[in-house]
Amino acid sequence: MSKHRSFFNRRLHSLLGVIPVGFFLLEHLWTNHYATQGADVYQEKVEWLWSIPFLPLLEIFFIFLPLLYHGVYGLYIAFTAQNNLKSYSTFRNIMFMLQRVTGVITLIFVTLHVWQTRVQVALADMSAQDLTVHTADILASNVNVVLYVIGVVAAVFHFSNGMWSFLVTWGVTVGPRSQRISSYVWAGVFVIVTYLGVAAILSFADPSFTNELAQR
Repeated sequence: MSKHRSFFNRRLHSLLGVIPVGFFLLEHLWTNHYATQGADVYQEKVEWLWSIPFLPLLEIFFIFLPLLYHGVYGLYIAFTAQNNLKSYSTFRNIMFMLQRVTGVITLIFVTLHVWQTRVQVALADMSAQDLTVHTADILASNVNVVLYVIGVVAAVFHFSNGMWSFLVTWGVTVGPRSQRISSYVWAGVFVIVTYLGVAAILSFADPSFTNELAQR
């Protein structure tokens, strides 16, 4: 691969990781967090999202295709990139290694999650209530809860650490001080967004959430 093409692919991969993939991750976890307020509130949010005009086209061209490119090219980077001990500290090299590992975990998790909660839902023509019941059924298994928690933590770390790299790559944080501040900022984002995602998972897995659905 030529240097010019490699540079373009890496920049595109970096950009798509933020817009729209990163934004979608934040929106998705925020919407799922409404499950902490009960099944009715969550269903209302899902129904609102499903009412967006041309939603299937938006999902294909602004979520799934960018995600596919980011994931596939990310695999290439994960298995070909090398740590750079000369230019970066041990900590940054560890973070780079974790970025590759969490990228692979996230891709596997997202593939599973899309199949379980988007493809199956579309094939079965489920309603928002059906989706809520279906998700609660998935997370009734402790094994699935653990897998989902691992997947969410990996995805949020990959996004947060990726944002630190994005700001460096695109010349926003160029000095040691700004990069240090950026590290603190994105560490905070990681904690907050992870909390949103894990809280949603535990809400779906809570027996009281399932009981609420069963009483209808």
